[in-house]
Amino acid sequence: MVIKEKDVKRYSAIALILVLIVVAFIVVKPILLSVIAGLILAYIFYPLFKIAFYVLREKNTAAFAVCILVVLILFLPIWFLLPLIVRQLFDVFNFFQTIDVAAFVRAILPATSAQLQVDLTTTLISLIGKISTYSLSSLTNFLLNLPTVLFHFAVIVFVFFFALRDAQPLKLFVVGLSPLRREKLSFFANQFKQITNSVIYGNFIIGIVQGVLTGVGLLIFGVPRALLLTILAIFAAILPVVGAWLVWIPAAIYMIVSGSTGAGIGFAVYSLLIVSTVDNILRPYLVSRNTKSSSVIVFIGMIGGLSVFGIVGLIIGPLVLEYLVLFLEAYKSKTFTDIFESE
Repeated sequence: MVIKEKDVKRYSAIALILVLIVVAFIVVKPILLSVIAGLILAYIFYPLFKIAFYVLREKNTAAFAVCILVVLILFLPIWFLLPLIVRQLFDVFNFFQTIDVAAFVRAILPATSAQLQVDLTTTLISLIGKISTYSLSSLTNFLLNLPTVLFHFAVIVFVFFFALRDAQPLKLFVVGLSPLRREKLSFFANQFKQITNSVIYGNFIIGIVQGVLTGVGLLIFGVPRALLLTILAIFAAILPVVGAWLVWIPAAIYMIVSGSTGAGIGFAVYSLLIVSTVDNILRPYLVSRNTKSSSVIVFIGMIGGLSVFGIVGLIIGPLVLEYLVLFLEAYKSKTFTDIFESE
């Protein structure tokens, strides 16, 4: 078999591209998640950028204005609230140290055997200890790595700015690299957009709104450690199989049991009427009715993504699984080989 010079050049070019991709990945790997976070922020706030560009008529100015606004809305509150979060975390840690776990188990399960009560007490003490140790070690690591955190924050803002400003050229570049046949490209682009909107807006943004509204209720009705509970409510609301009820129901019960019956009932009514219904109000405006997104896949993707990629994995994980399901469905329908460009 004679190898033509044209084939040698072609395979050499492919090999060179693959080597450059590997080297580029190694170079970008330390900040890859920050780059992805910046791109995700640009996707979320691109509609706001279009409004700013319509008013300001200049891309750099519009992108800069949106970046400043997002930093003021999202990041500055976190910076100022961090000392309060730390204080409440230590309060919870000290509270756990004063709990009489054995008496609590006896009060909850008075009819069980003494040995079972001892086993449950030991298990709960071990669980509380592990949670407290993990929380304090995570907080310590965050404070020790604060310069690194600020560096990644700067990378996120940098990518966010240029992704907003150059969104259209970036989109054309990605479309130009797509191996999909042109008649299939529009269909899959629409599917990707619907899936992305479902995960980012349908789960992440609406979950944050529900968690924040839960926090507002916690503050209004005087629930202790409201800030820490708000963070837990945001995280619980983002998870599709769980929800903010995982925080507000125990909080309402605690208030009623502790003697604040009126406040507890009021908080429960507020949560039912406001927190639980905001999803039905916002979802039709943020997510297409034709979007079919599996809650189980999104949940698994969020948990797996969180363990692998950190907080950004709450978005990356479910997106990867949903895109995989989309291609598997194309394979199942015998159309997988037809979606790529023919030679």
